Amino acid sequence: MTTTRDQVAMTGKKRWVALLFLALGVAMIILDATIVNVAIPTMVRDLNLSTNDAEWINAAYSLTFASLLIFFGRLADRFGRKLLFIIGIIAFVSASVLVAASDSAATLIGARALQGVGAAMILPSSLSVINAVFVGKARAVAFAVWGGTIGGMAALGPLVGGWLTTYYSWHWAFLINVPIGLIVLIGVLLVVPETRDVHGRKGIDVPGTILVTVGLLGIVFAMIEGQRYGWWTPTATFTFGSWEWPSTAISIAPVAGILGVIAIIAMLLVENARSKAGKIVILDLKLFKIRSFGAGNAVAVIVSLGEFGLLFAIPLFLQATRGYDALQTGVILLALALGSFVASGAGASLSQRFGPVRVLQLGMALEVIGIFGLGIMLSTSITGWQMAPWLFIYGMGVGFATAQLTGVILSEVPVAESGSASAVQSTSRQVGAAIGTAIIGTTLIIGLGTTTTELENRGVPTEQAQQIGDAVAGSAGQAIPALAQQPDGDVLVEAASQGFANAIKTVAWVAGAFVFLGLLASFTLPRNAARVESEGYEPPREREESGSSP
Repeated sequence: MTTTRDQVAMTGKKRWVALLFLALGVAMIILDATIVNVAIPTMVRDLNLSTNDAEWINAAYSLTFASLLIFFGRLADRFGRKLLFIIGIIAFVSASVLVAASDSAATLIGARALQGVGAAMILPSSLSVINAVFVGKARAVAFAVWGGTIGGMAALGPLVGGWLTTYYSWHWAFLINVPIGLIVLIGVLLVVPETRDVHGRKGIDVPGTILVTVGLLGIVFAMIEGQRYGWWTPTATFTFGSWEWPSTAISIAPVAGILGVIAIIAMLLVENARSKAGKIVILDLKLFKIRSFGAGNAVAVIVSLGEFGLLFAIPLFLQATRGYDALQTGVILLALALGSFVASGAGASLSQRFGPVRVLQLGMALEVIGIFGLGIMLSTSITGWQMAPWLFIYGMGVGFATAQLTGVILSEVPVAESGSASAVQSTSRQVGAAIGTAIIGTTLIIGLGTTTTELENRGVPTEQAQQIGDAVAGSAGQAIPALAQQPDGDVLVEAASQGFANAIKTVAWVAGAFVFLGLLASFTLPRNAARVESEGYEPPREREESGSSP
């Protein structure tokens, strides 16, 4: 049955029940993206992981997530958004079980990549369903709920992960997705309608999909592995199975990075040519002519560089230097969650009064204040109570910014393109998260190099100081508590902890600088972006097809 845009819209309580299950599905993948942060220190110890391995636990998820979002957004528009959402839930839950069963770095990272595939199906399809079935003021509220879910779950994840890791094991931080996934699956099957783009053409943009995936993989690989294999001259030999990197003149890291950049440039050229020829494209560059969409995605990338990387580093610092366990770390980060929830609740009314863009800018300003405040306060003796005010301010910023940015980006996008557009804005966030984790991780490793200097300043022989410094950097600081068992252990722990404090301060300055750049970029957004939605104006939309729910 072919219907108009208004006939697709749901009315009454059923649409809010549908939103509940869609938001719960999104909550599951966002919860999993952040729940791992407080579990990583335990996983490092249990599986003997290196700092690079720890980075890949996050980056493998973000990378597959980011590189496939646009592809699955397109498939959702063509074959059905509800269908892709359901397949994504099944894939994500299955991969979560594989993560929980992993006993090595290779299997763990591979399973995390598979989780990213499932998440890439869930996120764009959920948002495009909301964009298709809600109108006017109801859509503004639905966007706020969706965005608030992301901000809230990103903050709540560490507490849940800390509780499960402390009282059960890190495996349960992933197995929790099984019951949540079953509830979401049943609910979506019962109440969510099917929508699709009736004008969608058959076909898949294979060249675009391959180029964007290769490009992102090359860039992120270079950023994460440059420290291990050398930024230019090889410092270690890269092997993959029985194959070994052949060059002794240049490291694999810069080669991967250069190839990644070339692939991204080629992807843009190929997509432009395919679009002009009237072929299917994975990335419709014409969308970026919409000012709110183009500028909004730029803001999303820049801000995500700082937001997600910081959440990777803080739990490592707290557990390595302050002696907190995973649950205590999660409780400290609860201040961030509270700030996010407060902001999410107040965001809608502030948006009505001042406009979504101004609320977005308020959020990013609060993030900058919170991050820089942490950078100033962090020390080897800092307590959770001393961190809480700055985390709360930072959380409020995340709540305001996340809830508003999605609505601003998609405010002028036709529903027929909502799947692809939703995927692009989600890709922007995940690209920022993957690259941000790589940058923050590299910054952390370089910063941990000051441990050697701190040890030498306390009279530790240079050779021993270098060995300890390498161990601390290689283990993401998790080797620090074990230093207490060595002769003069108190001195070693104190010096290593101070080195980590120096490193985490640098991380905070880098993360805060990225968010500040995002704040500056937000002033390129049209001030009234998304205001039409919040005031109930319904712009002309393209035709949609709606199937009845089971």
